[in-house]
Amino acid sequence: MITLGKNIIVKNEIESTNNYAKQLVSDKPEEGTVVLAQFQRRGRGQQGKYWESEAGKNLLASLILYPGSLDAGNQFYLSKIVSLALVDLLEEEVMGVAIKWPNDIYVGDHKIAGILIENALKGAIIDFSIIGIGINLNQEKFYSDAPNPVSLKQITGKNYNVRLQLEAFLSCLENWYELLLKGETKKIDTAYLQRLYGYQEWRIYRFDDQENEGKIIGVGDFGQLQLELSGGKIREFMFKEIEFTTRGNSGS
Repeated sequence: MITLGKNIIVKNEIESTNNYAKQLVSDKPEEGTVVLAQFQRRGRGQQGKYWESEAGKNLLASLILYPGSLDAGNQFYLSKIVSLALVDLLEEEVMGVAIKWPNDIYVGDHKIAGILIENALKGAIIDFSIIGIGINLNQEKFYSDAPNPVSLKQITGKNYNVRLQLEAFLSCLENWYELLLKGETKKIDTAYLQRLYGYQEWRIYRFDDQENEGKIIGVGDFGQLQLELSGGKIREFMFKEIEFTTRGNSGS
């Protein structure tokens, strides 16, 4: 049985939990070591963006894993299991939780959590992975230009203990990580698609410098989004090649 979080390093203020965790890796800390921050000066998100969070309000953490049996070509499975663990955690409190490809967690049409995974490769295998997560727990006002953030407290009216939520997340992740290390990828694939935002729904997406109608039908082996277009053609998109619009179900 894998136990994550036996070693939790707590920092009051830090530039980025992912950056700090990467600095630790040279000393080979035990697998499952976590860096937990009360505040990040430059919390990192995808595509060069930053994660807005008031000090002490939200869960900001990075986890070190050594998934040595996982081929480099299968590294998107780490994103899948982290996403599924976040869904499991949040579904204890709210309904309508979904995974928005490639790395966000939504409640309805609002973003409540994000993921930043950085892998170091050694040949054809993954040497180590830094799993960064941010979950909006107790923040009630957001000031950045992010279009649609939401926190658990805004939805439920309750306050959440950051450390307890971290421990609950790690417990959820342990279950999915064990499945991955056992090679039970079909279970992961099925669960992921069942929770994928916009799956099998006709929606409006932006790519090729224009808006197009499409339906998500799957996710490829390398994490590429598979979209069926209105004319029946199938297209695949890697990160940054397609944009979700605010226009939802088109009624097709």
